[in-house]
Amino acid sequence: MLQIDIPGVGPLQLKHLICDYNGTLAVDGRLIEGVTERFEVIGRQLSLHVVTGDTFGSAEAELAALDVNLLVLSDTDHAICKEDYLRTLGVRGVVAIGNGSNDRHMLQQSALGIAVIGSEGAASVAMVAADLVALDILSALDMLTHPQRIIASLRC
Repeated sequence: MLQIDIPGVGPLQLKHLICDYNGTLAVDGRLIEGVTERFEVIGRQLSLHVVTGDTFGSAEAELAALDVNLLVLSDTDHAICKEDYLRTLGVRGVVAIGNGSNDRHMLQQSALGIAVIGSEGAASVAMVAADLVALDILSALDMLTHPQRIIASLRC
């Protein structure tokens, strides 16, 4: 578990990390360099989950070496499917990271939502739904290993 006490907001008791895959953890279906190492560190405190439509069909192979729960969505309403998955884990214990319009509910409903811009950009609805916006996935993941960065941005 990762506990973050944010002055004026209260404590976050995070147990799970849910990430989108394409545009968030990967570009053109390939895992971004540096994600594996960060997942290995974060995985010591949080259960790792990837929920994706898997546009390029590569998520399973790219994530095979990691201890990650992978859900490949087949339904066309990915925004609702991602939110439903979040709810199965318990909204209050989840940090979510994504960049797309279909991540907006997941980002808004999670205890901590982080939108990433990355090379694909980010949907404006995802950025508005998130608590924080990061320039890329490595910066977002580094916030979890250096929670003072989260505190500095969210304190009241």
